[in-house]
Amino acid sequence: MTAFPPRFFVTPDQIDAQVAAFYAAVRGHPVLGPVFAGHVTDWPAHEAKIGRFWRNAILREGVYDGSPMLAHRQAGDVRAEHFPIWLDLFDETLRRTLPEDAASAWSHMAHRIGRALRMGVEEARRPSGAAPALF
Repeated sequence: MTAFPPRFFVTPDQIDAQVAAFYAAVRGHPVLGPVFAGHVTDWPAHEAKIGRFWRNAILREGVYDGSPMLAHRQAGDVRAEHFPIWLDLFDETLRRTLPEDAASAWSHMAHRIGRALRMGVEEARRPSGAAPALF
């Protein structure tokens, strides 16, 4: 198997620090906190899983085997309007934890993933036969 270079330079420790700082902010957020609290019962395990997701996406480590789309679609209380809030908080955390170039590159990736997840959540909630919303 051919090893691929990282998409941009961050270390596994920087990924773990970003994930920990972000979820600390999420737990205290008035909108996102209750949504996450309804699904996450083991924060260290959740943060480790999301750290693996980002190490896979950024460093191409191949250490994540979940389905974020399925998880968000099945959650039931995740709404399209949560994603801009999530991304704003994620960006704010990136700016605090990383150099500007790495923060910008990671933000771009997170926004692309967030758009896809938002569309998946909207699709799951749309009544059968209804036309999709155009943005």
